[in-house]
Amino acid sequence: MNDLSFEEAINELEKTVNALEVEKLTLEESVKKFQKGMELSKYCNELLDKAEKDITILIEQSSGEMKAEKFELEGNE
Repeated sequence: MNDLSFEEAINELEKTVNALEVEKLTLEESVKKFQKGMELSKYCNELLDKAEKDITILIEQSSGEMKAEKFELEGNE
């Protein structure tokens, strides 16, 4: 799963949720789909957390130069 992009993982998660909602699955199949969905959800959250940490804000300096700074949410310092 680690080779999936965020978009691919979300797409797989949507397919998994749809299968749980629409398909007539056995209990065993439903549990497997649910486990896969939870793993995909966790993976997507990890990717979002990493992206949040990597966000930078460009601040225009008085000289007109742009400076990149790490983005930090208030209260997460």
